[in-house]
Amino acid sequence: MTERQSATPSQPGKTTEDITAAVLVIGDEILSGRTKEANAGYIADVLTAAGIRLKEVRIVADEQGDIIDALNALRSRYTYVFTTGGIGPTHDDITAESVATAFGRTIDIDQRALYLMMPYYKARGVELTPSRLRMARIPEGAQLITNHVTAAPGFQIDNVFVLAGVPAIMQVMLDQVLPKLKTGRRLLSETIKVAAPEGDVADIFTEHQRAFPEVTMGSYPDFTGGIIRCELVLRSIDAEHLEDAVAALRQKLSRLGINFA
Repeated sequence: MTERQSATPSQPGKTTEDITAAVLVIGDEILSGRTKEANAGYIADVLTAAGIRLKEVRIVADEQGDIIDALNALRSRYTYVFTTGGIGPTHDDITAESVATAFGRTIDIDQRALYLMMPYYKARGVELTPSRLRMARIPEGAQLITNHVTAAPGFQIDNVFVLAGVPAIMQVMLDQVLPKLKTGRRLLSETIKVAAPEGDVADIFTEHQRAFPEVTMGSYPDFTGGIIRCELVLRSIDAEHLEDAVAALRQKLSRLGINFA
């Protein structure tokens, strides 16, 4: 008997069903030890808070056959699958092609992805080379997952969510995905945008997390328009706890002279 509830994702919202998930980590650099895996634990924390049970984590090499076999096994068993890694600009970034093959879809440069990426690179005077255009290759029929850090999107097909391997980018993408998921008790989220780099608020934000352990908190840099900002995201299944944490954090930031964006 499998863990999977249905062949396609359910409608978002709270349910009494057993909602399960798996994480598929992709990359030779993880298996060789060159890069330390840092995404599965974060995803586990977020899913647990949302009432989704993470049941399995797999790590596979940058081999198309291995990726396809693992993905097909996981997506048929669990409600949701999250992949991390392998959607960058280099020759060994083959996750998008592998996912397309697993679903029997074609893949090509997606105009929606180009629309998101072009302003980012133009603002930095950087050319969209053929290598960078690889990050705009999206399987047919996929939904985009926006990336507010470096613009190149992830994507969703059916119950599979394809995310970046860089933790800061993966976390931003995961924030876009969460509202789409069917969960246990609903996860609430509030964002405080500040006109300051992460380093200016890191200590107080860490202290604030300790003071409100029932609220999950994350900080994400935002370089849109060449202006340094960051977004402080607070999440909880308890509306009262979340409201108290947001109000207290705003007060602390104001006392420090931090401006809100």
